[in-house]
Amino acid sequence: SRILERRLRALGARVEVLDGDVVRTNLSKGLGFSKQDRDTNIRRIGFVCGLLSRNGVIAIGAAISPYRETRDAVRAEVEQFVEVYARCPIEALLERDVKGLYKKALAGEIKEFTGISDPYEEPLRPEVVIDTHLETPEQSADKIWAYLTDSGLLRQNELSAISDQPSAYRPQRLPATETPSEPRP
Repeated sequence: SRILERRLRALGARVEVLDGDVVRTNLSKGLGFSKQDRDTNIRRIGFVCGLLSRNGVIAIGAAISPYRETRDAVRAEVEQFVEVYARCPIEALLERDVKGLYKKALAGEIKEFTGISDPYEEPLRPEVVIDTHLETPEQSADKIWAYLTDSGLLRQNELSAISDQPSAYRPQRLPATETPSEPRP
């Protein structure tokens, strides 16, 4: 999210990243990790994203949103919603677990931990899938950037400001990931 934020700011765009941990500390203080509290936190992030985007600010919600129904509710409320699925197997998450949270959750010391003792419902039709265990952060950002430009959410005249930047800003179209064939609602 921070790589995209920098690229968008380089275009002169007004952009805000709503980091899940920062929002939980400031806007959702007092919420726990029950399903209801997680839903409330994600709905609040979605609400703020909607307010920002309606006022010309590109809003990036960077939070773990484990429940499909809640993501779909936010999608229905936020115009130009782009779902990015950051896919990563539990083995890779354990390797990069700098806070030791996954180990504690596996040992039963942390209850209601996403992906361990609480479910993570994978998106059915995300606009972008990034495989964080196989890609560098720049490669993942390139995939998202490609979707934003190819879909018209970022227009060519806006991109001209960075035409002299490295080619990483405009990657080749990457192969689509497998998603169900039913149409998006």
